[in-house]
Amino acid sequence: DKGNFKVEEDVSALRKAIEGVGTNEKTLIEVLTQRSNAQRQLIAKAYEKATGRTLIADVKGDTHGDFEDLLVALVTPPALYDCREIINAMKGAGTTESTLTEIFASRSNRQIKEMAEAYLAETGRSMSQGLQSEVSGDYRSALLILAEGKRDENTNVDTAKAKADAQALYAAGEKKWGTDEAKFIDILCHRSIPQLRQTLTEYKNISKKTLEESIKSEISGNLETLLVTIVKCVMNVPAYFAEQLFESMKGAGTTESILTRILVSRSEIDLADIKAAFKKLYGCSLYSRLESEVSGDYGKTLKSLCGQGD
Repeated sequence: DKGNFKVEEDVSALRKAIEGVGTNEKTLIEVLTQRSNAQRQLIAKAYEKATGRTLIADVKGDTHGDFEDLLVALVTPPALYDCREIINAMKGAGTTESTLTEIFASRSNRQIKEMAEAYLAETGRSMSQGLQSEVSGDYRSALLILAEGKRDENTNVDTAKAKADAQALYAAGEKKWGTDEAKFIDILCHRSIPQLRQTLTEYKNISKKTLEESIKSEISGNLETLLVTIVKCVMNVPAYFAEQLFESMKGAGTTESILTRILVSRSEIDLADIKAAFKKLYGCSLYSRLESEVSGDYGKTLKSLCGQGD
């Protein structure tokens, strides 16, 4: 939260920025990136009370493109934002599996449950029903387990069980002709994060390969990507997101939707750790990378959200 927060002052600053001739983007950026999401919700409520219009509708009416998407994301409550990303990923022809994979593999049980409630309120049907109709095969089976938000949360590690699971994974993949995908799905989608960390260690002792390497050689397609993402998140969530950010700015063109989603959704969870991981992995700060890859009001907003320090 921003200290010395005065909701009325922010509302009147936003009104001036939006209602005046031309839009004062600088004020929009300053107010919306330098407050916590909870404070932005208070601003949005007070804004609607004062004007009879929603802040989101006014932001949409006054901005466009990636800048608009980013500001709307900032004003949206986190669970609703995740839920809308899921809905958009399943909209129209074809499904954006990479979005589903990123969200379901990286969110906690609580986040998934809140997202499911938002999904039901937004669409009138359960998130599982939505997934059921849009994805298929083993990938669907894995997503449906993750979408229940029932991963074990016990922090105690059972080493004997980790050894048994590692053995079962080895037997289900490398050791046999053909792969038993169901075994991989069961273990990787149900066990607690600390338990899986131990399982990764035990697996390497048995196999001499890492579990990630084994998944890549034994499984393909969307299921492979999902299981590899789960393994990456088990090892180090900030490093996973740092890698996603780097990939989204690599080569020609930038994938703005990924930049927006990660910076907004992690801004109050582990963005400082993501910045540290980015620096460690790529030798430059995330801020300087954004500086060279994104521009205009969109770039200014992302940089303000990211903050300059390493």
